[in-house]
Amino acid sequence: MKLFKQSILFLALATTLTSCIDEVTPTTGATQDYVDNSASAQTAMLYGMPAAMIATNTANHFRFGYSSLMHVRDVMTGDMAVDQASQYDKYWSWEQNAYMGRDYYFAGYIWSYYYALINTANGVLKSLNLATADDEQKGIYGAALAFRALAYLDLARMYEVKANDILPEVDGKIINAKGNDIKGLTVPIVTEETTEAQSHNTPRATSEEIFAFIESDLLLAEELIPYLSESDNVFPHLDAVYGLLARLYLWHGDYDKAYEAAAEAIDNSSTAPISADRGLSLTNGFNTASDFMWAGEFVKENRAVTSGIINWTSMMSNETTFGYAGGGDCWVMIDAAMYNRISDSDWRKLLWKAPGNSPLAGQTPFISAGWSNYMPTYSSVKFRPGYGEMEDYNISCSVAFPVMRVEEMFFIAAEAAAHVYGPAAGMNVLTSFMQSYRDAEYESGASSLEDVIDEIIFQKRVELWGEGLTMFDIKRLNMPVTRGYSGSNFDPDYQYNTTTFPGWMNFVLPRSEENNNPATADYATPDPSDKYTAASSTRRNMVHKVLKLK
Repeated sequence: MKLFKQSILFLALATTLTSCIDEVTPTTGATQDYVDNSASAQTAMLYGMPAAMIATNTANHFRFGYSSLMHVRDVMTGDMAVDQASQYDKYWSWEQNAYMGRDYYFAGYIWSYYYALINTANGVLKSLNLATADDEQKGIYGAALAFRALAYLDLARMYEVKANDILPEVDGKIINAKGNDIKGLTVPIVTEETTEAQSHNTPRATSEEIFAFIESDLLLAEELIPYLSESDNVFPHLDAVYGLLARLYLWHGDYDKAYEAAAEAIDNSSTAPISADRGLSLTNGFNTASDFMWAGEFVKENRAVTSGIINWTSMMSNETTFGYAGGGDCWVMIDAAMYNRISDSDWRKLLWKAPGNSPLAGQTPFISAGWSNYMPTYSSVKFRPGYGEMEDYNISCSVAFPVMRVEEMFFIAAEAAAHVYGPAAGMNVLTSFMQSYRDAEYESGASSLEDVIDEIIFQKRVELWGEGLTMFDIKRLNMPVTRGYSGSNFDPDYQYNTTTFPGWMNFVLPRSEENNNPATADYATPDPSDKYTAASSTRRNMVHKVLKLK
């Protein structure tokens, strides 16, 4: 893959805050002096970062770390269908755009999780003196920078205030209830140098400020992370650092740099695009760390696994006899219209159960033929339970999930090429990827920049379905969400249609942050809850325990 930059260029030219955190960080129970002077403690802190990715609290069944936040973002799009509003659906608030405001736990959990992850990285950085660091310490420092950049980049894109169909921009400003312009505001920046007093008076950074901060972290990580001796994919390496830079530049519209970073990520990656045999495997389908550039991983000793149901497999794998998805109340499905747009010659279409009248009916490989009859049409088999085990949760739930895959980089390169070199260049990059790895018969008639970008993003949505990334593109490109249409497989109460990106993709800071960091209080994002009307004329009165922040 080392020749990607040159070959793809030829194709192109051919045509978070401490005040509200309750999670435990790796320094808990150890003095800072001990951490500073103990190599074993520093190694423990290094491993504390991937551990923070799967931090689990059984008080709420959606609290199992980073992969849960991925699921939150996916159910906010129109790509992942929810066919029945159920009291067992732990993500109903985000799906139904209800109780999304500052006073509710749904906002508070997202905030506290990400800043706990940031604090974990900050603790590592604070324990090391880069000026005197040896090579091993330099590698650890670089990994901590990458983990912190991952968290801040997610937060920046989730919380950035952008105009939409329920939040207008007037004269270049977005004015909130306090009369302040909040356009482009993201989140407060807290580093290893931030004091307790400063954390209580840290304003929301602008998109430009946080972009510069993240870029600085990643450029330093680029220098240091080659020293990292840990080869496991639960740690970021040089390819992942370039991948984060590609995401960052794409978000900021720096398409030439996005292209370069994506190409570097591909050239430096030790992984290749997942093959059809691997992707459709009954035992290893999209659940193995070695298939990903950067992975999160649950092992049998993790509390998430021993809980049986508070984990990635429970929520994402339909092929289990336990859990929320396999239990039948929260089937994980692709949107019907999205499924129907995928070509029948594209092997990825076999990742979902075909309708009975489809040429693909019966061709999707299932772990259990009997269980497949139980699953509704459009149900996913993308994320297989561990080793194909349907019953023993200790085995089923001991899986990896993708934080970053090399395939994403091809789509970033394609979109960036379309902007930099013209739509035909972007289409060439996409076609090369699709015909090489996904659909030998692939072709598209898209030619205008708008149509080419739409096609690239659609194929990217198919590729990364269920991986928590589509929301960022929808918001970045101001794409509407359409769930209400003839033949929709969304529950009627979730069939919202928007004319811009949905207003609920402007995340709201929790009240606890406003109280503990008054610098944010007058610059709040308006609550988007209940601002859309579903296609259904009635709204189900669901029975849920709605948690308010104390």
